[in-house]
Amino acid sequence: MPDFAYIARDVQGKRVSGTVSASSEREAVAVLSGQSLFPLQVQTSQALPSWRRKKRVGGQQLATLYSQLSALLRSGVPLLRALEVLKNQSSNVRLQEVLDDVRDRVEDGANLSEAMKQHELVFGELAVSMVRAGSEGGFLEDSLARIAQFTEQQEDLKSRTLGALAYPIFLAVVGAVVVFGLLIFFVPNFGQIFEQMRDEGQLPAITEWLMWTSETLQKYGIFIALAICAAFIYGRNRLATPSGRRWADGWKIRLPIMGNIFLSLAVARFCRVLGTLLHNGVPILRSLEISQDAAGNRVLSEAVEQASENITSGDSLATPLSSSGHFPNTVVEMIAVAEESNTLDSVLVDIADGLEKQTSRRLDLAVRLLEPIMLLILAGIVLFVVIALLLPIFKMSSTI
Repeated sequence: MPDFAYIARDVQGKRVSGTVSASSEREAVAVLSGQSLFPLQVQTSQALPSWRRKKRVGGQQLATLYSQLSALLRSGVPLLRALEVLKNQSSNVRLQEVLDDVRDRVEDGANLSEAMKQHELVFGELAVSMVRAGSEGGFLEDSLARIAQFTEQQEDLKSRTLGALAYPIFLAVVGAVVVFGLLIFFVPNFGQIFEQMRDEGQLPAITEWLMWTSETLQKYGIFIALAICAAFIYGRNRLATPSGRRWADGWKIRLPIMGNIFLSLAVARFCRVLGTLLHNGVPILRSLEISQDAAGNRVLSEAVEQASENITSGDSLATPLSSSGHFPNTVVEMIAVAEESNTLDSVLVDIADGLEKQTSRRLDLAVRLLEPIMLLILAGIVLFVVIALLLPIFKMSSTI
C-alpha cells in the first residue's frame, strides 16, 4: 500500500506529523481518526517532502537492482513477486520505499515503465525508456540487463573521472582560499604604504586595480557572497524548467573541449537504444519516439523528433539527422550506408561502442590536462598579486 504523509493535531491540540500506510486517502483519514488524530493535511508521501523526492539512490545499487530483476524474470518469477523480493533484500530505505510504490502501481494495473516514471529522479530517463521499450517489444529481461550494464559503465566512468578530478578540485579550493586570503588580509597592509603614491597618481594601474579589488571585498564581501548564493539558487530552479534545461543542454554541447564529449555521449546513448529497439523488432517510428528521450539532451531529442516527422513523409533517417547539425558526419554517413544495406540495428550499436571508447579517451586526456592548467592559473594569480605589490616598492626605491 502507498504511504501518505500527514499533518494533524492530537486531542491536546498539539501539532504532529508522520506517515501512514493506506490504500487511499480516505482510508488514511479513517486510520488517523481511529488514532484520535484530527487530520489537517493528508497527501501521498511522493507529493510532500521535496528533499525525499529529490534524493537519489546510488548508481551501483541501481545496477544491482536491474541485474537481479532481470535474473528473477528470466527464472520465471512473476514481476510482482520479483519486486517484493528485491524490496525485502534492499538495505537502502529510500529504495525500499520506491520499490514498494512501484509494486503497488503495477499491482493496480500500471505498466512497469509507467510506475518507474513516477520516480524518474531515481531511475532516470534512460532506464524508463528502455523498460518501456522492453515491455512493448517483449524483451524486458534483456532491457533490464542492458540497463544494468549501462549503469555500471556510467558509474565506472564517473568514479574514474571524480578520482582524476580530486587533485584539480583540491588545487582550485586551496587556490581560492589563498587568493581571497591575500586580498582580504594581506594586501590591505600595503594601503598606508601606497597612500601617498595613490594621492599623487603615481600608483601603477595593476596595483590600483588590486587595491580596489581588496577594498571592495572587505566592504562588500558578504553581500557579494549572498548575491552569488542567490544566483546559484535561481539558476538551479531555472534549470529545472523545460526551457532552462534545453538552454543548458544546448550550452553544454557548445563548450570548448567538453562540448564534444557531452555530445558524443548523448549520441552514443541514442544510437545504442535505437539499435537495441530495432534489433528486437520495434517499429522505427516507435523506436525513435522512445530513444529520443534516452539521449539525455533536449537539443538532440528535438532533432530526433524532427527526423521522425521526416521519416513519416518518406525520407531516410540520415538526411534529417545531418541537417540538424548536431550529429557527427561520420555517424550520419554510417547510418546512411546501414539504411541502404538494411543493417541499421547492428551498425547503430557499433557506432555507440566506438563513440563511447573515443569519448573515454578524450575524457581521460581532458582530465589530465586540467591539473597543469589549474596549477598555471593559480601560479599566474599569485604572480600577478606579487608583481602588483612589488612595482610600487621598486618605483619608490628608484626615486629615493
